[in-house]
Amino acid sequence: MEKITLTVPATRALSGRALAGVVGSGDMEVLFTADPSQTLTINITTSVDNSLGRWEALFSRLQTVSSLPGGTLSIHDFGATPGVARIRIEQVFEEVSHA
Repeated sequence: MEKITLTVPATRALSGRALAGVVGSGDMEVLFTADPSQTLTINITTSVDNSLGRWEALFSRLQTVSSLPGGTLSIHDFGATPGVARIRIEQVFEEVSHA
């Protein structure tokens, strides 16, 4: 298991919490807790060793296509593809934005 922490600038404010995915599904689980900070802190626990570059690329891409909210994002990854990871992350942001 590898633990990764990333911090990226946040450009929008949300409030609330959301969960997407199920860690036991062999996929991934994403939990988001919004706060008024100007950063998004991402804590990743992954079963895929040496995946820092993949996660940095994913969040770089997310920053270019949407504004990221301030808060804490906890990701429990068990080998999900980058596409599934992006969907789960976008799901929690969408859920909180409609709460």
